[in-house]
Amino acid sequence: MERNTSRHAHTRDPIISYFLLSFALHRRRLTYSARKKIVFVAAFFDDVNWFSGYVVAVVREKDSCWEYADKLDGNKVRCKFCQRILNGGISRLKHHLSRLPSKGVNPCSKVRDDVTDKVRTIIAARDEIKETPSGKKQKLVEVKSPGTGNVSASKPLVSLDTPPTPIQKVFPNVTVTPVVLSGPPPLNSHENAERSIALFFFENKLDFSIARSSSYQQMIDAITKCGPGFVGPSAETLKTTWLESIKSEMSLQSKDIEKEWTTTGCTIIADTWTDNKSRALINFLVSSPSRTFFHKSVDASAYFKNTKCLADLFDSVIQDFGPENVVQIIMDSSFNYTGVANHILQNYSTIFVSPCASQCLNLVLEEFSKVDWVNRCILQAQTISKFIYNNAPMLDLMKKFTGGQELIRTGITKSVSNFLSLQSILKQRSRLKHMFNSPEYCNNSSYANKTQSISCISIVEDNDFWRAVEESVAISEPFLKVLREVSGGKPAVGYIYELMTRAKESIRTYYIMDENKCKTFLDIVDRKWRDQLHSPLHAAAAFLNPGIQYNPEIKFLTSIKEDFFKVLEKLLPVPEMRRDITSQIFTFTKATGMFGCSLAMEARDVVSPGLWWEQYGDSAPVLQRVAIRILSQVCSTFTFERNWSAFQQIHSEKRNKIDRETLNDLVYINYNLKLARQTRTKALEADPIQFDDIDMTSEWVEESDSPSPTQWLDRFGSALDGGDLNTRQFSAAMFGSNDHIFGL
Repeated sequence: MERNTSRHAHTRDPIISYFLLSFALHRRRLTYSARKKIVFVAAFFDDVNWFSGYVVAVVREKDSCWEYADKLDGNKVRCKFCQRILNGGISRLKHHLSRLPSKGVNPCSKVRDDVTDKVRTIIAARDEIKETPSGKKQKLVEVKSPGTGNVSASKPLVSLDTPPTPIQKVFPNVTVTPVVLSGPPPLNSHENAERSIALFFFENKLDFSIARSSSYQQMIDAITKCGPGFVGPSAETLKTTWLESIKSEMSLQSKDIEKEWTTTGCTIIADTWTDNKSRALINFLVSSPSRTFFHKSVDASAYFKNTKCLADLFDSVIQDFGPENVVQIIMDSSFNYTGVANHILQNYSTIFVSPCASQCLNLVLEEFSKVDWVNRCILQAQTISKFIYNNAPMLDLMKKFTGGQELIRTGITKSVSNFLSLQSILKQRSRLKHMFNSPEYCNNSSYANKTQSISCISIVEDNDFWRAVEESVAISEPFLKVLREVSGGKPAVGYIYELMTRAKESIRTYYIMDENKCKTFLDIVDRKWRDQLHSPLHAAAAFLNPGIQYNPEIKFLTSIKEDFFKVLEKLLPVPEMRRDITSQIFTFTKATGMFGCSLAMEARDVVSPGLWWEQYGDSAPVLQRVAIRILSQVCSTFTFERNWSAFQQIHSEKRNKIDRETLNDLVYINYNLKLARQTRTKALEADPIQFDDIDMTSEWVEESDSPSPTQWLDRFGSALDGGDLNTRQFSAAMFGSNDHIFGL
């Protein structure tokens, strides 16, 4: 039957189009009775099914949240993240995804943070509309109500001479606003604020990760409290007044921390960066139990291999903090280690020189990854990750099967990234197998028939590969655990000896039936421990740690006692200072006096060793003072992700003296703010050896050794919507080698 037989067919198309557009844009204004009249309009044009389908399609298409759910029968929806089925349609889905407290709606446990933020914005905008004063609506009612005398004669809202439109004939109580088809839709105040912030980021090439900074929201809140008309500080004000003010605040904080050094002592950390152009930068930091402070950055390129010049540099830094306050100096293997260490040990009788525990552990993991079968396992796993992360549809499919989780991880070093990624892939084993065998994968010719696809399927179905992954994870996890303990910026010198012993025992246990493999990995650990990591200070700290001293399962106390005595002789060089030390050691080891009280016994494994000695060590005052100074030290230079490009700009020869001083101050403030943030976030259990963003140029992603400038960005497509963009690499791509930091 032809639709044109209706006597209203000649008027249906333009009127329906006009009505649907108006209805889609203004559906919130329709009353219940007005919505009922939709049925009448559809009947008027004798095509109810076509009309209602069109209306529903328009409304559904308008709501962006439908991309996160599947429509089911009976006004039900299924969340694409957690697969939970919800009754009540899209409104309940929004509350589910927002994770906001809502009666009768369980929050989604697997939704991505960016989706949650988006949905909360939508809900907030809707609530804003609901709370809008109804004055405008009241005026419209007054205009249309007969007998009202409140309408201005000079500017009538509705012209009496204009004939009513077809829509007004059907809906006499509804005002139809003309549809504007050109230009973007108007933004509410919330959206406009977000747009302005986004433009600020884009125009100034800011790293997206800045939005995660705690100071980012604090800044927005402070501006909001100022109200309309607030004018931000000028560039000159920022560069002078506020730079000087905030640097002074940092310096005062540092002075407050120095007061505890007389009791706890401090550790000087020499963090080094070198490249193949013979450039060498050294950052000096000072650490004590309260926090770590950045001191200064030095360009040592001209004398990096000159022991005398380096010794003079370290002398000046030691004098900055006071030799009597310095317990140890941690430096990595980049230095002329032996020469500088010998100079310090000869000239400062109470200062120890220790290797960086994190660097030594990283070398252990690096040697692990060079073992043939481990290296082969890593390469096979990288084949899978490269195929997925270089194909936008595959990346979307993987995210669907993993519930939005990443397949790989980025660690503080290449070796750490390798073993963290193997852990992650092992956790996703069943989901990966399910994905590669799913109809969505097998029936998609865009990637299912590729050569890499066949290789990936072969690897995923290979039981030998998964056994190798399990084995690699088993031998690396104990050392990753040690790395986490020593890299978190907390005093860990009292734990490193026990942690390394336990890590070695885990390898012996795992390979109890395979002596050859056990020997291979233990030889690697023993070689690195003996040549680089072992320090008398570590042994003494273990001896003084009550959680180790009083643990009957510990078997190595006798072997470390000699190192403990050597450390005592170094810290108590005068016989008068050691007069009563033997009896105090006996009191401690036998747990008599305050060491044996119930509170002290209960706190042995609960509080930090340094704090334990401060509270319960009064029975051995000389030993107490020594124990607190030893157990209050860190044992690693790894604190947080470094940005060496900023330090390179400080030492650029092209800068004049004023710019260099300003940039020095900026880096001093920036570095210390990051260190302070790290101290605050310790309680949040952030992983100190893993970054939030995926490194898109790592061997787990990058296929080409020399990619085009936009190749890494182009391959993502729609996947970028899920927050997969690596902001650290994005920043590096946006800022060229000649770009200036802070506009200097």
